[in-house]
Amino acid sequence: MQPVISIQNLNHYFGKGLLRKQVLFNINLTIAPGEIVILTGPSGSGKTTLLTLIAGLRSIQNGSAKVLNCELYKATDRQLLQLRRQIGYIFQKHNLVPFLTASQNVQMSLNLCSNFSKQQLCRRAESILELVHLKHRVNYYPEHLSEGQKQRVAIARALVIQPKIVLADEPTASLDKNSGRDVVKLMQELAKKQDCSILLVTHDDRILDIADRLVHMEDGYLLNGT
Repeated sequence: MQPVISIQNLNHYFGKGLLRKQVLFNINLTIAPGEIVILTGPSGSGKTTLLTLIAGLRSIQNGSAKVLNCELYKATDRQLLQLRRQIGYIFQKHNLVPFLTASQNVQMSLNLCSNFSKQQLCRRAESILELVHLKHRVNYYPEHLSEGQKQRVAIARALVIQPKIVLADEPTASLDKNSGRDVVKLMQELAKKQDCSILLVTHDDRILDIADRLVHMEDGYLLNGT
């Protein structure tokens, strides 16, 4: 079975000239369709940098990274745009737009992917929000939602496009034990229903059991990535 993510000999640097610093070293990672992989490691080890490279949010400088059969090294802007439309990205701080309701925040993802009527946008957003147990909060603004509810909206926003890959950066970082566990279980259940792969970055030992496989990063080196 062809992997949805295949990274080979990937290196990455920050800065230029004398300030240039290598932050990722010879990364090799493969993820199969439908697989849930959790990436662990200390702060500053390069986990978020790797996640953003896979998402096409940073340019590949050296090595190969194939995501959904698209080679990211020297990929065109159009290729990267098409790829991003197939990836759901969950930020650590949920990144909701404060002046939009829960439903409108979710609809933003749909606006980027397809041409839906206003009624279709509302129906699809409300349907996914119901799946994350927020049917009664569809018209609430972020300031009136708890941290757990905001993160559920972020998950709904990532999954509403029915992505082939979900990339999640510390989705439980600001949540208590019960809320964090609930959020990750929802991700697991919804992703399985939609048959997509998950790469989840976390420091949270309480959620490691949801993974099919664990990989670990130390000082820019990825251990047991294949």
